[in-house]
Amino acid sequence: MILTLEERKKLIRAGLGEIPLDLLIENTQVVNVYTGRIEPGAIGIIDGRIVTCYAQSYRAEKVVDGGGRFALPGFIDAHVHIDSTLVIPENLSHLIVPHGTTAMLADPMEIANVAGMQGVKALLSASGQLPYHLYLEVSSRVPTAPGLETTGGELDLLDVREILCWPEAVSLGELDPSKVLELREEYLLKVEAAQTIGKICNGHASGRVGMELVAYACGGLSDDHECVDFPEALTRLQLGMAVMIREGSAERNLARILEGMIADGFVHTPHLMFCTDDKHPDDILAEGHINYMVNRAIALGMPPVTAIQMATINAAKHFRIEHLVGSLAPSRWADIILAEDLEHIVPSDVYFKGQHVASDGKLIVTPPEADYPEWIYQTVKVTRGRQADDFAIAAEGDKVKAWVIDLYPDQIINEQSRAELPVVNGAVMPDPARDILKLAVVERYGKNGNIGVSFVRGFGLRNGALASSVAHDHHNIIVAGANDADMAACVRAIEEMQGGLAIASGGVVLGKLPLPIGGLMSAEPVDEIIADLAEINNIYKALGGALPAPFMTISFIGLPTVPRLGLTDLGLVDVLRHELISPFD
Repeated sequence: MILTLEERKKLIRAGLGEIPLDLLIENTQVVNVYTGRIEPGAIGIIDGRIVTCYAQSYRAEKVVDGGGRFALPGFIDAHVHIDSTLVIPENLSHLIVPHGTTAMLADPMEIANVAGMQGVKALLSASGQLPYHLYLEVSSRVPTAPGLETTGGELDLLDVREILCWPEAVSLGELDPSKVLELREEYLLKVEAAQTIGKICNGHASGRVGMELVAYACGGLSDDHECVDFPEALTRLQLGMAVMIREGSAERNLARILEGMIADGFVHTPHLMFCTDDKHPDDILAEGHINYMVNRAIALGMPPVTAIQMATINAAKHFRIEHLVGSLAPSRWADIILAEDLEHIVPSDVYFKGQHVASDGKLIVTPPEADYPEWIYQTVKVTRGRQADDFAIAAEGDKVKAWVIDLYPDQIINEQSRAELPVVNGAVMPDPARDILKLAVVERYGKNGNIGVSFVRGFGLRNGALASSVAHDHHNIIVAGANDADMAACVRAIEEMQGGLAIASGGVVLGKLPLPIGGLMSAEPVDEIIADLAEINNIYKALGGALPAPFMTISFIGLPTVPRLGLTDLGLVDVLRHELISPFD
């Protein structure tokens, strides 16, 4: 990442005009994210880096007419789990680069929970050949909830210290409050390890307020991407924590935060940035990526340059990589978006490290081919969950009062309630008529055969079941259904595919999407993945469901670190108390 002495000398000589530039993009309106101004300019590039944006008498091997378009820095996704896109990093290029995203700051905790250090290395194997920067937020909690879940892999303190020193690493990845508030030394030492080498620590302060939030900030966490509205975001900013405004598939926070901010008259935005966290490929195709968030912000009343700063320089400064990305300035990588309009930004051309990589919404370079080890295609080893009886919850009497996880619209947080459920032949039944389904997590690493079972409300199914091997953060198989037979059918399908998404009814699997790479991703072309995802989403709707992204929702509903209830293979988790509880009152 850092220029060598000879590379630096060459850049300086180019700046002095002693050697010709590789490329000069003339006739542009340069968006300067440092001054906040838009000025006529010509962008000079050598060896993939910017020499100047105001070239006048520079010579160049190649000259391109910018056509008077606006030139702005490539966009940065400040926090993402690439695995959650279901698409491998190589093929993800087709989705994000044409939308102007040239840097992804990714926490690989999903593949790490499946396969530990080797999984992280496999995911990043082609990172240096991608047409976008892939920076690393080093996973801090693998497993996420030790003692409360079973995972396939782990990253201990020594692993984290090692990865933090990799050149791609920019921060310690998100650390949830339980690790800090309970003074757990392993995690506090990870914070120390990051700060010792000058790297920040990412936060995950979902649901925390008052003294707990203050104590969490004292733990050394630099930001939060879990805010759902402006008052919550403001409390983080007041404590010196930056805020990543999130807009994923199931976590839609942007409008509530920015509408509140604009109504409040809040204008100090250097510590605000954008992230997707988890967004399915069909939503990226339909909406866009970080450019979608920039355009939504502008439509809500934010000045265009401010929105662009939030998508570029703010994130670069926060992660201490502003010498590399985030602006159109000397010695930075020449990651450039050319667009006709700033009121609604549609990238017409995208440059990455000075190379023309996308035009008119299409990638025009070839990303590296998938080359993953064979073992990563063989990570699903189910020992229980293939049979309907595996999901039975025994109880006495005619009815029980059970805890129910209630979905919260457009968020990954959930509420909790209690409901009386019938007991038939000694087993507790779901109640689809009241939108209460059975929810189960099936251990899929062949370690113990655990199955945790509870209940969930909000999927809308009157019959059938849906399941996923993408289940944060343990990534066991999670399945919700109106009956045990369909739940078992989904599990069998996922085992056969070695990971993926499935939906069934009447004992028959009606649709599926194979995700055999770690049970998380597919190497198939993006359009095929999107077509399969659309098909199973349509089947879900035909069975009575109404959620916009049901498979993203189910991947989060069991999360044992987001209030209020979670579900793992060990059972129901009270998230705020960080302990297992009975599924019944």
